[in-house]
Amino acid sequence: MFNLRVNAVPDPVSDQVTDSRPTLFSCRLSVCGLGELALYRDQGVSHVLSLLDPDWPDPTVFAEYPPHERTLLRFHDVTHLASGYRAPEQEDVAAVLEFGRALAAAPERVGHLLVHCHMGISRSTAALSILLAQSAPGQECEALARVQEIRPRGWPNSRMIRFADELLNCDGALIAALKAHQRAVIAEHPDLAPMIAGVGRADELPD
Repeated sequence: MFNLRVNAVPDPVSDQVTDSRPTLFSCRLSVCGLGELALYRDQGVSHVLSLLDPDWPDPTVFAEYPPHERTLLRFHDVTHLASGYRAPEQEDVAAVLEFGRALAAAPERVGHLLVHCHMGISRSTAALSILLAQSAPGQECEALARVQEIRPRGWPNSRMIRFADELLNCDGALIAALKAHQRAVIAEHPDLAPMIAGVGRADELPD
């Protein structure tokens, strides 16, 4: 296994801390939304995982980044099937896991991984949770806790997490870790509850 360090270097949006506990790869991790991408032009990003709506224009800011490797997945940030929306499916989560396997195959090339969606709240935090859970089987709660360290107001897409729990053979452990994460986030940021309910995801709120 390799060591993952969430580095305590100046980063305006990642709320990063230092950690040397073993996981799959050793790199700097960041999560952000579209409006924050420009902040990372000079942050040594080596790999990007982009999660965008199907018809959303590709961000032009990446042309201003130094050379990097980027993977783009497209689906809406919804947690149930709904007319007019392309919900994340199992094959999308499988693609996230394939991205993780590619990183693990050449960890020396991964210096700074940036995962982004539109707001840096749901799809991106779900994807990073899935990558960390993939890297450390049996440490699902630690994976979600790590994501909360990086993005304290993150609210991972529960549909993506459910598919990942199945694909990673977590037997419900990743789903349970998500529920614990949701309780912790709402306890610390209760103002998020009406926002989450307002976008039709009240079923994700803790009782």
